[in-house]
Amino acid sequence: MIGLLDSRYPPEWAEPWDRVGLVTGRPKQPVNRVLGVVDVTAATVAEAREQRADLIVAHHPLLLSGVSSVAATTPAGSVVHDLIESGIALYVAHTNADVAVPGVSDSLADALGIVGRMPLLPTGEGRGHGRVGRLPVQMPLREFAQMAARVLLTGTLGVRVTGDPAQRITLVAVCGGSGAEFLPQARELGVDVYLTGDLKHHSVTDHLAAGGPALIDAGHWSTEQPWVAEVTTWLTKETGLEAFVSQTRTDPWSFHVYGHNRSL
Repeated sequence: MIGLLDSRYPPEWAEPWDRVGLVTGRPKQPVNRVLGVVDVTAATVAEAREQRADLIVAHHPLLLSGVSSVAATTPAGSVVHDLIESGIALYVAHTNADVAVPGVSDSLADALGIVGRMPLLPTGEGRGHGRVGRLPVQMPLREFAQMAARVLLTGTLGVRVTGDPAQRITLVAVCGGSGAEFLPQARELGVDVYLTGDLKHHSVTDHLAAGGPALIDAGHWSTEQPWVAEVTTWLTKETGLEAFVSQTRTDPWSFHVYGHNRSL
């Protein structure tokens, strides 16, 4: 199983600062059921236990920063103990899954119906960060944003948008997770809209001042969650094992409140 995952998401494709691959569990441990998640938390480990999963495949690393102890005195340490005591292995595919083909941004593009794709920032051999492609049918920015909010499971949080709601959208760039660093590439390619997550006030302000395209911030978790369905479907097809998507929402934001002051 680890060899199969490594072949699709080679660890050497990960950024130097990243921590990917097998985190807990023995390499030759038998696997019958797999749970796919974005985040490894106490709640997703509990879900894996309930579903009798032997392996969790996660996108976000559990131990990204260096540690000198995994004592159960921290949230991460407690999760490590929960995994080991439950006999559940953990495998992480992070930035190596971001650049893979198919990868995280391919799953995001598929969810939005984007076709004819290429990397937003190529890294070699067809791989790269983000994706750029076209919508099969041109639509207004407002309609595209509404569709994105619906299919990306944003719930009550919705999406944030900057741009003319009536602008006709055809050429779209996307990047799962935090994609602010690729704003220059979206401008250079002249896309109609760029959809990603974790966009900050000053980055957006500078982007618009530079003549950049419309932006949609659909959230970090929501833009990466489609990958979980893709990788679990692939695992089932390749191995015949039961692989399923976590039903635990690990987006740290839970709801959105609107004020009534319309003076600004």
